[in-house]
Amino acid sequence: MRAALSILGLVIAFAIVMFNVKHQAEAIKQLPRPAGASAAAAPNLPAAVHEQLDATMQQAASAAASGVEP
Repeated sequence: MRAALSILGLVIAFAIVMFNVKHQAEAIKQLPRPAGASAAAAPNLPAAVHEQLDATMQQAASAAASGVEP
């Protein structure tokens, strides 16, 4: 019984989080684009994200190698 209530609680919490994510995604879509933003700038985003992810992974690897916790 306790396990069933725990799972039900997790499902309810997940539903609340997904509800909030949906509303925030809709709010982001409705934001006006800056005047300088163009469709040509969009392909650069994945490359920038990839570079930042690589830098973060390298930093984490060096911290793990030295025994420092983040």
